[in-house]
Amino acid sequence: MPINQPNILFIMCDQLAAQALPFYGHPLVQTPHLQRLAAQSVIFDAAYCASPLCAPSRFALMSGQLPSRTGVYDNAAHMPADCPTMAHYLRSLDYRTSLVGKMHFVGPDQLHGFEERLTTDIYPADFGWTPYWKFFDERPSWYHNMLSVVQAGTCQASNQLDYDEEVAFHAVRKLYDLARREDERPFFLLASFTHPHDPFAIPAEYWNRYDHAALDMPGVPPIPLAQMDAHSQRLHHVCAMGEHELTDAHVRNARHAYYGMISYIDDKVGQLLNVLHETGLAEDTIIIFTSDHGEMLGERGLWYKMSFFEWSARAPLLICAPERFAPKRVATPTSLVDLLPTLVDLGGGDARYLSAPVDGQTLAPLLNNAEFDANRTIAAEYLAEGAIAPCLMLRRADYKYIASPADPEQLYNLAADPQELTNLAASPTAAATLATFRQQAAAHWDVDRVHAQVLASQRQRRLVHDTLMYGQHTSWDFQPHQDASKRYMRNHLDLNVLERTARFPRLES
Repeated sequence: MPINQPNILFIMCDQLAAQALPFYGHPLVQTPHLQRLAAQSVIFDAAYCASPLCAPSRFALMSGQLPSRTGVYDNAAHMPADCPTMAHYLRSLDYRTSLVGKMHFVGPDQLHGFEERLTTDIYPADFGWTPYWKFFDERPSWYHNMLSVVQAGTCQASNQLDYDEEVAFHAVRKLYDLARREDERPFFLLASFTHPHDPFAIPAEYWNRYDHAALDMPGVPPIPLAQMDAHSQRLHHVCAMGEHELTDAHVRNARHAYYGMISYIDDKVGQLLNVLHETGLAEDTIIIFTSDHGEMLGERGLWYKMSFFEWSARAPLLICAPERFAPKRVATPTSLVDLLPTLVDLGGGDARYLSAPVDGQTLAPLLNNAEFDANRTIAAEYLAEGAIAPCLMLRRADYKYIASPADPEQLYNLAADPQELTNLAASPTAAATLATFRQQAAAHWDVDRVHAQVLASQRQRRLVHDTLMYGQHTSWDFQPHQDASKRYMRNHLDLNVLERTARFPRLES
């Protein structure tokens, strides 16, 4: 085991747009705990998800590989059990690996390298949410719709609140268990919350933290359907965005609830940080905070994710270890697939010698004040509902390129046009930049091969799912196991030893 391996607390949330956080410039959202964390962190200002959808993004983060490599194209695709994840690599470096909360693992392998998992998932583990590009016009019942916006407001309880209260409880208890442990191995604890994912509903305690009349509305108002880009038009269809007439009141309510949901997550982060400090674990624990993707939140008239526009594709990313890395901001474009090789390096391994190819690169040089190639290109893919052919995003320097064989190209200069309102794809002044991106896109993948693989996967998974619904049903959903014979006081345990070892801080023997 390498000397002085740090513990790693990886905190993840769902559908949190970087632009909605104060340390990325939002003037109203209240996140005091995350603000304090950010003040001690390396803040990545241009971090992108690998795919703007939950499962593909999470599997890419876990494996360091893009969806076209793993085959995790959508929210009902499984990652092969022989695909190494950050949990496998850290476990091989003698880490104790634990997962609490959402990861949206699909299929029979519900651990993917973790030694233990303390909660079930909030979403199903089967193939039931498989889209089918061949029948794009048929909207399945499980697609997003606009009720999350129309019904936005306050609640006392919800499915999401039930889940995140469970996640927080088990994560806090796990940190105390780790502080009291006899096991000397360093730990990797991934605590993953489902907020602020829609539906937009939050208890009054959090709603009342905000002045409703003072809340900001979208910076880019709704774009008429006929003037939207082709992919956004398809998202308008799959999310039934025309089913309800959205008023300004609906939009303001949804944004109000979303900001309250972020404050709720901030309180949960505060709980975990407090336990780290109370137990003395904080000094030797690297903290990572991120989300799987963003949330359009009404920008351009779009909601949820599934888009390569900034509010959907960008994710917050903090790495906090002030004793190791001086707090600073990093403008270099980065990707969540960079986190696997980064964690291997931080855990005492060498990311140059991974046992499987990865699409990311370690962020360790950036953490240690080195520079990346200024022309490094970040890739993201979208191969799920709302598409009818593979979609690719490339980000290099100030430019973002979006391409699909089904759609006209898009090219934006984010420095000059941060709201992505001017498509430069037809501009003569951008011809050389466009040509470079086209070359990079062609080198990135064989689009026809990827398209065929996605369609074949969709057909197979739909057949398997339909078949497994007949007769006796065997669930893949993770079932948390608790051995009651090892909990609290039992007669095969020594009472004095139990009480001493369970108490923190421990009393002298």
